[in-house]
Amino acid sequence: MASLYIHIPFCEHKCIYCDFYSVAPNETASRSELPTARFVKTLLKELDLRAKEERFRVSYETVFLGGGTPSLLPAEDLRLILEGVTGSFSIEPGAEITIETNPGTVNRQKLDAFRSLGINRLSIGVQSFHEDDLKFLTRIHSSELAKQCVRDGYAAGFKNISIDLIFSLPHQTMDRWRANLDQAMELNPSHISCYSLIVEPNTPLSHMVDARQISLLSTEEDASLYEMTIQYLTDHGLEQYEVSNFAKKGFKSLHNKNYWNHSNYLGLGPSAHSFWSADGNEGSSVRWWNVSSIVGYFEKLDQGGLPVAGCEHLTVEQLVEEEIFLGLRSEGIDIAGFRKRYGKDLFTEHRSRLSDLIDNSLAVVQNGTLRLTSKGYMVCDEICASLRV
Repeated sequence: MASLYIHIPFCEHKCIYCDFYSVAPNETASRSELPTARFVKTLLKELDLRAKEERFRVSYETVFLGGGTPSLLPAEDLRLILEGVTGSFSIEPGAEITIETNPGTVNRQKLDAFRSLGINRLSIGVQSFHEDDLKFLTRIHSSELAKQCVRDGYAAGFKNISIDLIFSLPHQTMDRWRANLDQAMELNPSHISCYSLIVEPNTPLSHMVDARQISLLSTEEDASLYEMTIQYLTDHGLEQYEVSNFAKKGFKSLHNKNYWNHSNYLGLGPSAHSFWSADGNEGSSVRWWNVSSIVGYFEKLDQGGLPVAGCEHLTVEQLVEEEIFLGLRSEGIDIAGFRKRYGKDLFTEHRSRLSDLIDNSLAVVQNGTLRLTSKGYMVCDEICASLRV
């Protein structure tokens, strides 16, 4: 099975913390002046070109419309895109089809239209239910709009709704963060993603930090908020199945799990990344990425070429390192499968280190799978760095 990702690069407004490629109206332009029609037409060209390649004639079990703000597009544009997808690729019956959705860009009528197009999962970028947090993050919506978006999603027939939240905001206290989680749980989402605020280079947020206009929380404060998050959400019946992701039973994100399982995925649209492996042997696994420019994207495809900016053939060593990182930050590493794929035994090469992790309740081995505990998730990066083969 494989996954399909489509990057829709339009936003109403660029948030201060975001480093994903997107374009937004400037001070003299309006949303209606964004080149959405040309983008859809050009995306369909890329779809057609990729569908002609033999290696991509497989079954896809997930489709993810990301961005940017895909929900900014008119429903008619999304219809054209999804018809192009189903006409070009083999999409599994009942496939998980997700659209990232920002409150303030949809209403009940538009969500009804999304559902009629076959979209069956909403990923809603709430980030916070506190008005001052939303203002700091430069979000376009209010707390009430966010709540109404979730309620409208359920009313439109969506059963799979995920909420994104950000913690470790400047001056955030345990009580304020708990209040966010309380309000999230009142909406009864099937999935919650909780991300610590990350300062990405060359974002407005990074400039604010460099200028000492804001002060970030300490590492200890961040860890305390994360620890509370895990405890709170698991106490409320959600399972942690990745460092930042929690879900009710039966609602784990299949698309994200495919990324973490090193499954094949094809990315379309400006800045989209892809990973494809024929058999996992030396040189057979390839990663490539599209140009991060909508102008460049248009030019490449108008000239009949693919909009690829670069690619790399992954070595076995790179695949091993990635599988350890991806596996431990999610649902674990199948020890026997790992040995079969790479001829390496984790317990032979790291017996002492793994014993320490297990003895200190940072990791467990269950049914032949090595995975981190909630305690281990808190220091996931350090653990992965110590297990390089």
